[in-house]
Parts: sequence; structure tokens; C-alpha cells
Amino acid sequence: MTRPFFANVLSGALICIASATAAAAAQTTIPRGVRQTPAVYRFSIGDVQVTALSDGSVPIDLPKLLRGTSHAEVDAMLARSFIANPMEVSINAFLVELGNRRILVDTGAGDLFGPGNGGRLPEALALAGIGPDQITDILLSHIHADHSGGLVRGGKIMFRNATVHVGKADLDFFLDTANATKTGYDIHHFEQGTAMLKPYVDAGKVRAFDRSGEIFPGLTAELRPGHTPGAAFYTLSSRGSTLVFIGDTIHAAAVQFPRPDVTVTFDQNQPKARAVRQQAFAAFADGRTLVAAPHLAFPGVGHIARDGAGYRWFPIDYANRAAAPSAAAH
Repeated sequence: MTRPFFANVLSGALICIASATAAAAAQTTIPRGVRQTPAVYRFSIGDVQVTALSDGSVPIDLPKLLRGTSHAEVDAMLARSFIANPMEVSINAFLVELGNRRILVDTGAGDLFGPGNGGRLPEALALAGIGPDQITDILLSHIHADHSGGLVRGGKIMFRNATVHVGKADLDFFLDTANATKTGYDIHHFEQGTAMLKPYVDAGKVRAFDRSGEIFPGLTAELRPGHTPGAAFYTLSSRGSTLVFIGDTIHAAAVQFPRPDVTVTFDQNQPKARAVRQQAFAAFADGRTLVAAPHLAFPGVGHIARDGAGYRWFPIDYANRAAAPSAAAH
């Protein structure tokens, strides 16, 4: 999501909220726009600790976001999931502690969505006991503002000791504003992408990859173009356990799981993005693969299962207790 589009759907969201206040008050006691404490959720993939980090959430007017469906169908699907439009969309990032590396998968929206809309990743990192200077590597699923926007804050590099890993096709596309004219893709994607990535490029802190393969032992990248030209999945493997970070394969769970053919406005290549989602959902469901998604309800980690012609989402079990002592401790 980018700022001009976000401003558009947020404006629509606020109108929806204002026009439905009385009805909502009668139907629900769930408040909108409540600021939570910084949010982290830790779990393990084999020997590797992973921490989901909340960058906050934003209200999105789904009929303005989604393509290939109708306003009435969206409203009906939301109602079945006990949700009303505008839908609150999470912005999640993930910390992977792999050996001596502390790796961020995406960086949230930073300042780019304006006050109160995302930008809370530094709070979540602090709660997790990690400072920005301790981050060694950043894996970008793609260069849209809500994934790269945390790279630069207040005009300064946020993660000065980190190397940014990103698909070369995304770097080439978004750091050349001529591509806006060539493709008709919103110029603000390019302006924001340049503002976030160029300081790291100038500092020699970007490693772009043009093929799928290993980034570090136990962590691989797979290029999946469609949402953007260089969009990528990242797969973490340890002791027989696997987690796949799937980027913007899914935005609106209530709609796109039952209707994986539905795309979003800012899919740069609509047919490719649709195909990626359909192929990925089928593979994840059949393989019972654990996945991590930036825009599903925090922590955004769970499994996808087949459900008729569509799919269902099963969040990871919640755990909040001390680990059992090992046998060596007895």
C-alpha cells in the first residue's frame, strides 16, 4: 500500500465509520481506532526463534482495494466473518534470530502513512529487547511503502548496520521513475521506493538478487513476481520445521481466502499476482506449510487449508508459558 492509495481508502474508511456510527453502536462494543501496547509474539521454527512484530494497523475500504468482485459480495463475505467495512488491516514485520544474525523481514510503513497509521515497529523492537543497530539484515518482500517505509525515519537511515536484501527487478523498477510513465503505475511508488532504498544503495548496503536461492544457511529466497516485479517469498528451515514469509500474497482474509482470484488495486501485474496466490495457496494447503503474512491479523502466522473451491485460515496456537526443562536438566 502506498500513501496516495492509502489516503484514498482511509478517507473512504472514515466516511464509512461516520455514516454507520449509530448502527455499529447497536451491534458491537468493539471500539475502532484503539491504540494497543506494542505487540510482539515469539515462537520457534526448529532451533530458530522468530518474533512477529506489530507495526500497527490501518482501516481499509475494501471495495476500493479489491478487484474482480462487487461491493455487495465484499459486504456479504465480511458479514460472514463478523467484520464490517472498513476492515482493520494489520501491518506485520518479523524478526528472525539465526545464529549471530538478527534479520528483519519487512520494516513496516515508517512515516509514510502519516501519524497514527503504522510506524510502530521501533516500539515493538524495543519491547523485544532489540535496538535498530542490532539488526544485521533486512529481507524485503517487495518495495511498497508499508514494507520498506521503516528503512528511513526522519530522513535518516534507521538500520545503519543492516544489509538490505531485495529482488533486483524491484530495485530496478522502483528506483527508475521513468517506469511510472512507461507502465502507468502510480509515481508515488517510485518516489517512496527511491527515498527508502537510495540511502542504503549509496552506503553500499543493498544486495539485490535476480534468481531464487539461498540467502543464508537455512534461509532461502524465491522470486514470485506479480504483486511487484521483484516480489519474493522467504523460507526459513530448521530441524525439519519450515516457515514461509509470503509477502502481499493476501490482504483481505475474509474475501481472498474464499475467492483467491480476487486481486488488489496495487498488484502491478494483475494476472501474475492472481496466479501466484492461487498456486501458493494450493501448495501451502497441500503441504500443510506454516506461513507468515504481513497483512493478516497479528501475528499473521498460521496455516491455509482447502475449503470447497476456496481456502480457510487457521492461526497459529497461542502459547504463553515457560518452556519445559530439557532432559539434561534433571
